[in-house]
Amino acid sequence: MQPMLLQKNKFIGILFILLGVSVSATAQKEERDFIRKGNRAYKDSLFIDAEISYRKALDANPQSTVSMFNLGNALLMQNKVQEAMEQYAAASRMEKDKSNLAQIYHNIGVILQTQKDYAKAIEAYKQSLRNNPHDNETRYNLALAQKMLKDQQQNQQNQQNQQNQEDQQKEQEQNQDQQQQQDQQQQNQDQQQQSADNSQMSQENAEQLLKSVMQDEQDVQDKVKKKQQVIQGGRLEKDW
Repeated sequence: MQPMLLQKNKFIGILFILLGVSVSATAQKEERDFIRKGNRAYKDSLFIDAEISYRKALDANPQSTVSMFNLGNALLMQNKVQEAMEQYAAASRMEKDKSNLAQIYHNIGVILQTQKDYAKAIEAYKQSLRNNPHDNETRYNLALAQKMLKDQQQNQQNQQNQQNQEDQQKEQEQNQDQQQQQDQQQQNQDQQQQSADNSQMSQENAEQLLKSVMQDEQDVQDKVKKKQQVIQGGRLEKDW
């Protein structure tokens, strides 16, 4: 649900009561004339023309909170939100009339609520109600902003919890991957060691086999020599 805006007569934001500032009669007349001209343009939805007239009113009297507030409304209707907020903020610092202050802070609250800055919107609505405790529209907006802030905080908490769960899951998966890599590395090392051992054993077996063959060959040669000696010895005896 969108926040309620000011009532029609309040949202138009036309403040017809001028402050009793010490300016010349000519400046006062110019200011008053430009404000009236701006008001007519605003009511006809000619917001650019209204903006021009309110700026001229401010030129005639730079301390006119009426011109600031109405200019803020004209800017807001043109979606110049930041500029509108600046005019409202300036008016709030200078305005003394509680009723006018209540309207200023109400509009500030509406902007902040639209921007989903619910905490600041709540403070603006509270400030408005301090100046006009009987404004039911502001009271409604305050309650709505409080609910939306609570929902926003709950959503943020849920998102944080979900993010934490995802981070934990990701960490577990990374640990599992790391463990698998370590296991694979260990397996590779074991296989390499086994292969090295097998190679060493094969070499030793080959050496043993070679020694055995050489020994067998030596034994054969020794037997041949002995047989030859026997034969030769027998011949000598026979010839003798």
